[in-house]
Amino acid sequence: MTEERADPPADLPFRDRGRLAGALLRWETLLLFVGVALFIFNALATPYFLNPWTLSDATFNFTEKAIIALAVALLVISGEIDLSVASIVALASIAMGAVAEIGGPLPVIVATGLAVGVLAGAVNGVIVTAFALPSIVVTIGTLSLYRGIGYIVLGDGVFKNYPPEFAIFGQSYVWWVISFELASFLVLAVLFAILLHKTPFGRSIYAIGNNTLAARFAGIRVERVKFLLFCLSGLMAGVASVMLTSRLGSTRPTIAFGWELEIVTMVVLGGVSILGGSGSIPGVVIAAFVMGLITFGLGLLNVPGVVMSVAIGSVLIFVIALPRILAMVRR
Repeated sequence: MTEERADPPADLPFRDRGRLAGALLRWETLLLFVGVALFIFNALATPYFLNPWTLSDATFNFTEKAIIALAVALLVISGEIDLSVASIVALASIAMGAVAEIGGPLPVIVATGLAVGVLAGAVNGVIVTAFALPSIVVTIGTLSLYRGIGYIVLGDGVFKNYPPEFAIFGQSYVWWVISFELASFLVLAVLFAILLHKTPFGRSIYAIGNNTLAARFAGIRVERVKFLLFCLSGLMAGVASVMLTSRLGSTRPTIAFGWELEIVTMVVLGGVSILGGSGSIPGVVIAAFVMGLITFGLGLLNVPGVVMSVAIGSVLIFVIALPRILAMVRR
């Protein structure tokens, strides 16, 4: 008696097509196509764009902001936001400058920047979690507070007596045109992707963003998770501060001024829902490169900074409004 073989489902090719269509319609895939289109446009717009060192210089336009965006993305997925990150960068930079002025060694200077970042993030986290206040209101307040402290300490002055070896974090290259900043961003992106997508802590972040009450009933310590995310956001602002200060070689109170808009735009453009509960680190990474292509391409075309701000603001509004527009079209 011969064993009958089950015929394959007749709709198998259609399933494959469905999977392929689903992959092509993923936000990350569409964003990748946009990035390729922008790359081609910039290459055709100016003959200098395809120079390897020009492309390397382009990464400095976004790596520091993208490092912060990785942490802010986790916060937004959890249903919170941190708008004070640029001011934390300034505060950490001023603290490092003060230590450098009194002759502090390199490890102490770097540790000061990271510690100030974590401390500022912890202050945000305590206020939000302990008093159940909206994070957008709290961080708008600390945005002004941290920047104001910087102006009080430094005024119109400048800190620039950093040791020569401090330049390694913002001006060195690990291999050919791959800068230390870019390599650090890529390593951190991998670590954040593992944290969000492969660990119980990452699943807790999604659960909190989707339904905070259900997350509590599931035994997730919501306040603790959010506090840690604010500390992580501050830490990444401290890391970015070390790199930015190293690249510039000096500190002023206006350092990183206005970065909030670009960081939030990277996060939302990367497919992270502003309402929380969804998003991915690969999407944020691709969005960072897209933002870099936009700003660097406009810079090569001698577009004024004001116009760049208009373009970035328009992108942010469009991406936030896009889900509603698509829902209206479906209806």
